[in-house]
Amino acid sequence: MTDPFALFDEWYAQARETELNDSNAMALATADAQGRPSVRMVLLKGHGPDGFIFYTNFEGRKAGDLLANPHAALLFHWKSVRRQIRIEGSVGPVDDATADAYFATRSRDSQLGAWASDQSRPLPSRAVFMDRYEEVRARFEGGPVPRPPHWSGFRLTPERIEFWQDREHRLHERRVFSRQENAWNEGLLYP
Repeated sequence: MTDPFALFDEWYAQARETELNDSNAMALATADAQGRPSVRMVLLKGHGPDGFIFYTNFEGRKAGDLLANPHAALLFHWKSVRRQIRIEGSVGPVDDATADAYFATRSRDSQLGAWASDQSRPLPSRAVFMDRYEEVRARFEGGPVPRPPHWSGFRLTPERIEFWQDREHRLHERRVFSRQENAWNEGLLYP
């Protein structure tokens, strides 16, 4: 198979059947404008040949890193199938229609939480956050919850995708795909 997106779909489908929790969880590595790295877990919410989508509060560190330095890396690690996929590429915001459509699928409590949270900022106590949540809940009671202006998504457009398969005696299999203009080149890497 020489299409990295078809191979991703195959591996992702298997992981969704075997991973107990959050088969769509991925580590997202970013670096700020000074090159200081940061990594955290996020959830994949869309994917295809145009890229891999995740959502966040645009006022937090993650979004700040991505807006200052629009390059990132993703890592899926599925222990149950002994596989991982590394993806590197450029990052940009999704359009408003895409963000609105996804936000509408979230549970009402998650929508309200997006309004109540000052993501990544110091929080004096859990009670402060819960009070803000209750204020937001009352504000939107009886009506739809619109997407907050500070909340949207990013799409990572891959330039490199590596598929790693665990093998006995650390004789792992590593397949790498690199984008060259509009085509993908495939190769192997030593374990």
